[in-house]
Amino acid sequence: MTAQSLPTLTDRIEAIMAAAIRRAVPEAGQVDALVRRSDHADYQSNAALPLAKRLGQKPRDLATSALEHLDRRDLIADAVVSGPGFVNLRLTDAAIWGQVAVRLADSRLGIGQPEAGSITPIDYSAPNVAKQMHVGHLRTTVIGDTLARLLEFLGARVIRQNHLGDWGTQFGMLIQYLDEHPDAEWHRAGDDVTDNIIALDELYRRSRTQFNEDEAFADRARARVVALQSGDAATLRAWRDLVRVSMAAFNAIYDRLGVDLTDADIAGESFYNDQLDNVVQELVDAGIAVESEGALCVFFDEFTGPDDNPVPLIIRKSDGGYGYATTDLATIRHRIRDLRATRVLYVVDARQSMHFQMIFATARRAGWLTADVEVVHTAFGTILGPDGRPFKTRSGGTVPLTQLLDEAVAAARAVVAEKNPDLPPADLDSIAEAAGIGAVKYADLSTARTTDYRFDPAKMVALTGNTGVYLQYAHTRTASILRKAQGMAPAVDPAVTMTESERALALHLDAYGHALTETAELYEPHRLATYLYNLAKLFSAFYENSPILTAPTPTHRHNRLALTALTQQTLYNGLSLLGITPLDRM
Repeated sequence: MTAQSLPTLTDRIEAIMAAAIRRAVPEAGQVDALVRRSDHADYQSNAALPLAKRLGQKPRDLATSALEHLDRRDLIADAVVSGPGFVNLRLTDAAIWGQVAVRLADSRLGIGQPEAGSITPIDYSAPNVAKQMHVGHLRTTVIGDTLARLLEFLGARVIRQNHLGDWGTQFGMLIQYLDEHPDAEWHRAGDDVTDNIIALDELYRRSRTQFNEDEAFADRARARVVALQSGDAATLRAWRDLVRVSMAAFNAIYDRLGVDLTDADIAGESFYNDQLDNVVQELVDAGIAVESEGALCVFFDEFTGPDDNPVPLIIRKSDGGYGYATTDLATIRHRIRDLRATRVLYVVDARQSMHFQMIFATARRAGWLTADVEVVHTAFGTILGPDGRPFKTRSGGTVPLTQLLDEAVAAARAVVAEKNPDLPPADLDSIAEAAGIGAVKYADLSTARTTDYRFDPAKMVALTGNTGVYLQYAHTRTASILRKAQGMAPAVDPAVTMTESERALALHLDAYGHALTETAELYEPHRLATYLYNLAKLFSAFYENSPILTAPTPTHRHNRLALTALTQQTLYNGLSLLGITPLDRM
């Protein structure tokens, strides 16, 4: 498959309309035809209004002149000027059916690979070793996974980077605590991985409490940090055990979510540990990092605090230790120098915005980040409880991610069981799991990335409205129709007159490629989710108004089956890119 997509009907109309305008007013030069879908016709061109203003002409006269030069070919059935200078265009039925046929015949639905040649590390998920994944890890994980899937589909080489919190003082603290409490049971061969991480999380909290209250223990813990950093064999074994058990729990959640992250994608804080000295020295030698009150800092004119004083990026603390800013500088240098990135995405909470602006600014000053590399803090909002407040447990703690998933699956089970009470228990289990997990992911991905949203399982699993379950049900409907067709192959006869519901569905299907590229360019999964929701609604209207299996003639039936098959394949592809399981039965 080449990088080039099949031209859409919009692409073809834009080219024809732009050519007509250039012939009508050669002095206009290159023009944008400003073609978009319209409620008044198949497409509308608004180019005459801004162009007429620039040329000192009347928009309606310019639009009328353009129509006189319009090469309609076999594409345009009707073209009229409306209002102050809009051009309304209606396409021939044959042209639309032809577009359905070529997309259905292409295994990629006519979608090219415009991202071919790009190398994109994506930093996402990043849970902390020895702690449970919680609600705060959901958005980074599912948004990052969708962007990785989408960019790969469009041809990019994606390098997944799971930046684990797996290094630092907290591990000296925990390892020392476990060493002093050998009876603390938190992992045994064959135990449930979720139970292990829950127990380990609790021991982490106890070690933190003792660290804060017992200065002698804190001193021993700091000594254990030194042992870890210097490569002490026993300490490293304990640390590796913590990572192993934690990753088993994380991988169980990734598997449940259907997220494409494996141990091969781990690039945690420990990975960069031996690079930190060199990173700091490079910044010092370049005069970028300077000493301030015993610490090494990078200062910026553009970043100031509430008191208007400069906010520094601390890259080495006064005690000689390194913080996460130093590690983040090492990551961006590594991804650009070693991974040869042409673009780097950081799918991280919006509250880290200034931090990443400072990291990027420092990398530019150091010469690591050049104009030919794009770096994006792909920020996102927070998840709120059903009451609109920050999502917390009753005790004020963070909500474990497994709890949220369990709630959604239970809600989905109730909905599916009510709709189909005769489902065998095993089928009910698998469908409820897929529907519940899909509902959680879709609720997140269908929300504009930078906004907050409420986590409400009851609404998420509804069979109507903008939900993942609604889209999965639309896919099952298309699959059911195609099964019942029993050998009546989808085929397109371009001579068949289109109904309005056929027309609306076919034109929307033709816009799928544009929806994908827009989603990728803006890093906003909700645009793809919105496209799929509208597709499901249009298919429902088509299903209600244009009988498929009981169509009036075999030719009509074949054409409508072709539309159904293209809808099914588009829903399957789109849901898969969102990381949601397309179901054949519900």
